[in-house]
Amino acid sequence: MQKIILLVSIIFFFNVSVAQQLKLSKNAEISVLTVGPGASLNDAFGHSAFRIKDRQNNIDVVYGYGEYDFGAPNFYLKFAQGKLNYLLSKTDFNRFYNIYSYFDRSIYEQVLNLTTEEKQKLFDYLIFNYKPENRGYLYEFFFDNCATKIKDVTNATLNNTIIFKKPADFKDASFRTLIHNKLNKNSWGSFGIDLALGSVIDRQATTEDHMFLPENIYKFFEVASKGPNGEALVKQNHVLYAKKNKWKSSSFVTSPLCILGILGLLILFITYKDYNSHKQSKWLDLTLFSVTGCIGILILLLWFATDHKGTHQNYNLLWAFALNVLCIPQLLKNKVSLWFIKYIKLLIILLCLLVLHWTIGVQVYAIGLIPLLIALFVRYLYLVWFYSK
Repeated sequence: MQKIILLVSIIFFFNVSVAQQLKLSKNAEISVLTVGPGASLNDAFGHSAFRIKDRQNNIDVVYGYGEYDFGAPNFYLKFAQGKLNYLLSKTDFNRFYNIYSYFDRSIYEQVLNLTTEEKQKLFDYLIFNYKPENRGYLYEFFFDNCATKIKDVTNATLNNTIIFKKPADFKDASFRTLIHNKLNKNSWGSFGIDLALGSVIDRQATTEDHMFLPENIYKFFEVASKGPNGEALVKQNHVLYAKKNKWKSSSFVTSPLCILGILGLLILFITYKDYNSHKQSKWLDLTLFSVTGCIGILILLLWFATDHKGTHQNYNLLWAFALNVLCIPQLLKNKVSLWFIKYIKLLIILLCLLVLHWTIGVQVYAIGLIPLLIALFVRYLYLVWFYSK
């Protein structure tokens, strides 16, 4: 009996001790850390996190909502479907600092202007969120990511009393423009984004929607106010690490505009030779219809078979027409059906419609596509002429 009492007492005092350790002191600070962009596409938009610093209790940790759950079943399939849970991470500040400084990524700190009770509330929220059963959340690039979580958690802590004002350099923009501002438009990363994401990201983002980017979390927090008295949300800011080197820009030779430009010229050259010899290079048309059709199928899957919001209403289908794969047997015939000639005329009309969409701003397409689209247009015109004869 005495052993049981002793064991219960130990557990009780241990829990009390832990509870006391998690009680922040009056001098504790909670900051928002903003990490600058990195060299890879995955790091191109930066990162945001909370820092909890309490020297009296020997606490200096960083919580961030940007960790992959690599142990999740069917990881890659869930990632493609937009059904992958991201995790709240926790790490020692020194480790956090050493990692990002090693990769030469700037680190900015904004100390939040919070009362002792508000600090404790935010800290308790993070502790609760870090429990294994609460760590995961369904990531969404534009509306629920590592940056928007900072805004939402801070606002919830302050009972939604934060007033976000427009920064001095604020300009209304679409989601796609905000992405392009962080990338080289003539890069494969930008090309892939413009190919996979649809016209839904070409609508103008609301003021608060701009905060899906960590850099804008910093800018908006800097001028935000809280509470009925309109106190500043941020009381101090520091540059913890300043980037030392500039990233090397990628070579134009390996860019989409150059590679697809060479491909477009090759298509035009073969078409010119076919025209002079009154022949058809069937291998070229089989390749074009197969590739554009498969890309079209992929776009349809991203639109209808995933939970990604940004992949909806993707009019890249106007050039990457999924039905092209069904028309491949026609290209193998010596004499095509009359309906196939009409089908190619439809492809020409769709390309014209794409140009109209681009001109009036329905959807912005990758600039690397321009030479390929021109080549497809000319090739389709030639096929109509050739088959009609």
